[in-house]
Amino acid sequence: MSKIKSVYVCSECGYESAKWNGICPSCGQGNTMVEEMRDSTPKSKSVTLKFNSSHVSQVSMDSIDINEETRYHTGFNELDRVFGGGIVKGSLSLLGGTPGIGKSTLLLQICNYLDKNLKILYVSGEESKRQIKMRASRLGVHNENLFIMTETDINLISAEIEFTHPDIVIIDSIQTMNNKNSNSFPGSISQVKECANVFLKLSKSLDITVMVIGHVNKDGAIAGPKVLEHMVDAVFYFEGDNQTSYRILRAVKNRHGSTNEIGVFRMENEGLQEVENPSAMMLAGKPEGVSGICVACVMEGSRPILTEVQGLVTSTSFGNPRRMSTGFDYNRMSLILAVLEKRAGYFFSSMDAYINVVGGLKLDEPAADLAVAVALVSSLKDKAVDDNVVAFGEIGLAGEIRAVPNCEMRIREAQRLGFKRCVIPYYNYKSINNINNYDIEIIGAKNIRGAINESIESS
Repeated sequence: MSKIKSVYVCSECGYESAKWNGICPSCGQGNTMVEEMRDSTPKSKSVTLKFNSSHVSQVSMDSIDINEETRYHTGFNELDRVFGGGIVKGSLSLLGGTPGIGKSTLLLQICNYLDKNLKILYVSGEESKRQIKMRASRLGVHNENLFIMTETDINLISAEIEFTHPDIVIIDSIQTMNNKNSNSFPGSISQVKECANVFLKLSKSLDITVMVIGHVNKDGAIAGPKVLEHMVDAVFYFEGDNQTSYRILRAVKNRHGSTNEIGVFRMENEGLQEVENPSAMMLAGKPEGVSGICVACVMEGSRPILTEVQGLVTSTSFGNPRRMSTGFDYNRMSLILAVLEKRAGYFFSSMDAYINVVGGLKLDEPAADLAVAVALVSSLKDKAVDDNVVAFGEIGLAGEIRAVPNCEMRIREAQRLGFKRCVIPYYNYKSINNINNYDIEIIGAKNIRGAINESIESS
């Protein structure tokens, strides 16, 4: 008779314990121990692993040819950029995002643009074959080498992959897969870890590309153990608001490319469409002649992007002034407000202050500091910033404007979109070669007061 026992597993590191702990003894994280039921019945037959020397080989590092790397182009330049030039053959990738954001749509769409000689297996544990066919017809996906399998048993799926040997396998989703030899529920920590390990072995042993969709929890992280992200070659997050049509694909781990690149898409009736000019998209609908608005230029990987930063400063109705920030770090905003008070003489102590980055972009680069400061002061003084001004630079605690990288690329992007004036750090200004070659007025600011005067007072 089988014996079921309770085991507590850490959702962060996978540590197992016979009793519950408020803090994981392995990784030190709090409230991460999750109860699972395990079958403790001893196996009737023991399995002995035999070493087979024909299956193991070692090669010299110098003999490895890196030119043998094969990448599959997806048909989306935005997606290829995030992947580092295309999907790498033999890689295991994880795509996460909130429900309805477009994960399944994106992976089904690329099946229509991949090389027609590639055999693709789409495994779904959430939809029937008819539902997938209806969605493919709506998206205009037609590929004779695209095969559909609706199954959740990992043993049957792995047997099918080994038998048919497809070039690309898409799993939708990892939380629906299960191993029937385990007593855990589908989606539990042990089930997700076991299924991911099976796909990892299939990917590396058969040299096939596996792309896995993962659900996210209420905190926005991919559901399941943290070791899941360590096992795969690349982790991508599909971000965006379901109420808007724009989506951003961001890499948080990529063994075959940079993690600084982003891809911008727009959700249409026919599926996801790539946005080749994100700057124009971010500035669409920008109001003119309104106080509290400044345009910033930030770098996302190798691409400069112009985005609209909105600031609102009003008299507070509470004992303590309220601070809120969307798309910009809250602590960084508090630092900028303190510098504006101490170094520039603008007092926000009795004012509520709000910052919003339009378009859903998250500005985590210090170069956005100057635009945030200008937007706040513009709202405080109720004086609009010139619509043709772009400002970027890092603000120090002494009120100085510090240099930022890729300055000339940012200036060229502002010039391309028709802006006439660019306020930059003075030390970047001194390092520009042939400044007269730019069809835009470039102003170097040494401190925060000078930058605000050039952005607002001269407008």
